[in-house]
Amino acid sequence: MIICLINPNTTERMTDNIKSAAERIASSSTTIIATNPKSGPESIEGYYDEVFCIPGIMEEVYSNKEADAYIIACFDDTGLEAVRTITDKPVLGIGESSFHIASCLAGTFSVITTLEVSVPILKSNLLKRGFDRICVNVNSVDVPVLDLENDSSNALSMIENEIVRSINEDKAEAIVLGCAGMADFAEKLEEKFSIPVIEGVSASIILAEGLVRMKKNTSKLGGYSYPRSKKYSGIYKAFEFK
Repeated sequence: MIICLINPNTTERMTDNIKSAAERIASSSTTIIATNPKSGPESIEGYYDEVFCIPGIMEEVYSNKEADAYIIACFDDTGLEAVRTITDKPVLGIGESSFHIASCLAGTFSVITTLEVSVPILKSNLLKRGFDRICVNVNSVDVPVLDLENDSSNALSMIENEIVRSINEDKAEAIVLGCAGMADFAEKLEEKFSIPVIEGVSASIILAEGLVRMKKNTSKLGGYSYPRSKKYSGIYKAFEFK
């Protein structure tokens, strides 16, 4: 089985870390192709950054047609639904995958993300998929994505404080870490707080492997139908669907 894991930003160091997290959980028979666009923002923080990631994501899908499934490794699920229209293979986002796994393990959960600018996006995604009924809060720790790997950012301590608050005030029974860059924190946090702590890379790998083994494909009826053939102009001409 081949799973193509696409980091939508251009920071290769983050791509390598995401790949490591994926390989820790993937079956020994699964090959992980981890990649990122060659152009676009170095991190994804809000609506503006998302717009400039999607063409690069599409290019990575087209460049890795041998994959059995694709994972969009941004917690905002950037471009997820657009990618589902260009392939019948399973396409998962780490945000949506985390919500599904959390709903299997707890009656309520909280999402802890990086910056406040991402909170409205995640709340919208939760509402769209119906998880707003069991997600009791979405909060940020005000740490930029690329600072998560910087010890001086004190990110882990800030996440721990937010977990304490979420348990005591929001009555969260599980925690979802709302950024691919938080993947390395999950095991330590789960051990400390003795509740499920879900990170999206592992959640999406498990679901992707299961869907491939079940031989399930993306429906081509309705919204995920293949795009109609039409002319694209200028720099987007390469994206004409044929």
